[in-house]
Amino acid sequence: MNLMEKERLVRDKAEELEHASAEAVIEWAVSAFSNITFACSFGAEDVVIVDMLQKISPKTDIFYLDTDFHFEETYATRDRLAKRYNLEFVRGVPKLTPEQQAEQYGDELWKSDPNLCCNIRKVVPLTEILSKYDAWITGIRRDQAPTRANAKKVEYDYKFGLIKFNPIADWTSDDVWNYIRKHDVIYNPLHDNNYPSIGCSHCTRQVMPGEDPRAGRWSGKEKTECGLHK
Repeated sequence: MNLMEKERLVRDKAEELEHASAEAVIEWAVSAFSNITFACSFGAEDVVIVDMLQKISPKTDIFYLDTDFHFEETYATRDRLAKRYNLEFVRGVPKLTPEQQAEQYGDELWKSDPNLCCNIRKVVPLTEILSKYDAWITGIRRDQAPTRANAKKVEYDYKFGLIKFNPIADWTSDDVWNYIRKHDVIYNPLHDNNYPSIGCSHCTRQVMPGEDPRAGRWSGKEKTECGLHK
């Protein structure tokens, strides 16, 4: 399938699936693309999709980016999910260890140049993983941030050169948590301690009442995205 054919398919399916359920989007995605993967950060949205995938297509690959800087609670959530669903998550790792990164770029790169840190520890490993697939699934929602407001349920990802599915793009935070409670889905306990959006421990803080849900990410910086999503 060439780029023009992919763009036409994306336009048609984006319109057709806009009002479809998240499960229906996933069902079509995994049936249309056998070589598909899901990017999991172990946040609330992503554990919902993990649960859906285990019911719809349990053999679909699920990967995560191990930056070496995740919270202990995040790693524990990974392990609990793996045990419940008998899963083996694909682990994406940076080319540099934290020590090598410090040697090359100085200590605490996440403070001096957070974009470079994210590129080394997230974007480059993601690019390498996605190069092996034809399509990927994410847990982004439109109301998470202005940068995600125009996300389609099906779109062409020009950055990585493959088709991207965002099955819960039209969900609210309440929708996410209603699903978690209804289906008793394992989730990161940091969510219960004012961490609505969870990234690396160095760049994530608690969100205070009245703040934007993503105010805890790269607090004090102009940065709002790690570079995984346009």
